[in-house]
Amino acid sequence: MAFHSVVPNAVGRLGSLLETFLPWMGLAVPLLLVLALLRRSALALVALLLPVAVWANLFGGLVPADEDGGAHDMTAVQHNVSDENSDPEGTASALIEAAPDVIALEELTPSALSVYESALAADYPYHAVEGTVGLWSKYPLSDVRPVDIKPEGIPEGWNRGLRTTARTPQGDIAVYVAHLPSVRIRWNGLSSGWRDESAGLLGEAVAAEKLAKVILLGDLNSTADDRGLDPVTERMDSTGRDFAFSWPAAFPVSRIDHVMTRSMVVTDIRTLPATGSDHLPVAAGIRFEP
Repeated sequence: MAFHSVVPNAVGRLGSLLETFLPWMGLAVPLLLVLALLRRSALALVALLLPVAVWANLFGGLVPADEDGGAHDMTAVQHNVSDENSDPEGTASALIEAAPDVIALEELTPSALSVYESALAADYPYHAVEGTVGLWSKYPLSDVRPVDIKPEGIPEGWNRGLRTTARTPQGDIAVYVAHLPSVRIRWNGLSSGWRDESAGLLGEAVAAEKLAKVILLGDLNSTADDRGLDPVTERMDSTGRDFAFSWPAAFPVSRIDHVMTRSMVVTDIRTLPATGSDHLPVAAGIRFEP
């Protein structure tokens, strides 16, 4: 846990694989505790303080201290709705109940898109869609354009990135919605080449953004600890006061759905109840900074 960054990625991207599930290494602590008690070893119990301290240093701040997580100026929801979702209308209703100011959706299919447009129109009169990703907003949107995050080797027509400007009472904010390519765990390690390349392109787009305030919403197909997302996480603040594991919905083990900001603060992040997707929706409070 302490030296995960030195685990090499050259073979099977083992470093990224480890970092994807890094919080779960803490499960070794109760196992070691049981062994220490069985052996009646005081030395082992004292030594156990080391992994406990390392885990607390890495992840202790992600345990929420209160219900609301602090004051915020807006709420954003991120959700990969799944292209196999059989209840898009119910999914839209569930997201509306969270009363966010903006909603980002991925894996939009042509048939489901019309359902989301109709169901969200009354509460979110402004929306933008590029390819299979979209943004619904209570704020007016302008300067909508696709963001090219397509790696080499993926056929034309693959479009999973957009950028728009949201006109909020506190000023203009650049909002990005992105869905990076999937990764696969194989016998020889993690297959994430396309995801890593796409993350690099997204990081370049964010770096070139001229507006000071930026929000990034998306399914980035890994956790913020994964070095494969460094081109993005080095330029964005991915803080949040809870683990908010979002995938898979049936038994969430990692948060691959993200709300990141620049020149703003993510005050809290939480998951919402399950929808017809294999991801859980993620809601985040965002506070504007002077």
